[in-house]
Amino acid sequence: MSFAAVSPQLMLHAYAQGIFPMAENAEDHDLFWVDPKRRGILPLDGFHISRSLRRFLHGHKITATLNQAFDSVLQHCADREETWINPTLHANYTALNEMGCCHSLEVWDDGALLGGVFGIAIGGVFCGESMFSHRTNGSKAALAFLTTHLRNCGFALFDTQFITDHLQTLGALEISRAQYRSRLAEALALPATITAQPLPDVHNVLQRRTQTS
Repeated sequence: MSFAAVSPQLMLHAYAQGIFPMAENAEDHDLFWVDPKRRGILPLDGFHISRSLRRFLHGHKITATLNQAFDSVLQHCADREETWINPTLHANYTALNEMGCCHSLEVWDDGALLGGVFGIAIGGVFCGESMFSHRTNGSKAALAFLTTHLRNCGFALFDTQFITDHLQTLGALEISRAQYRSRLAEALALPATITAQPLPDVHNVLQRRTQTS
């Protein structure tokens, strides 16, 4: 599919149908649509904080922000030897951020960017696209804050698209396409917004996980 064929609006429509675009690599000028038979999700009440991550959060001055460094998060996620974020997706994610549909969550350690995650929010669904770490625990901390925040804001589904060993250690599950479509339809109907609540602090994140573990 050519560059011009995939607009931000088309991407939003596709996500609402359960499919998403990818590129083979950053230099590839074509995109293809993906509709996995098995889908990765991260239950918002099932995120696992390991002892090492808990110690890390306790031992550093960790804070989180929303959309304060979107360009940096997107660039760090794309700045890898192998990436599916080509110039078209980069431009569309930026446009969707300006439209209020694509968001980044950044975590900071005493003012220094530690890691981040970005994705697309539609209704009560958050479609996680990518994450990065500058240091150990950076992306894990970002997901800990994000899952807590999404639940506080009334979201019901965190779509990770695919599942990895790393995500499984954090509580991610794999479900069938049919199960995903059912959960997607229910979550899309929710009146959730990612700015409905202030971001949690470390105490809130750890307290929420203790209550739901």
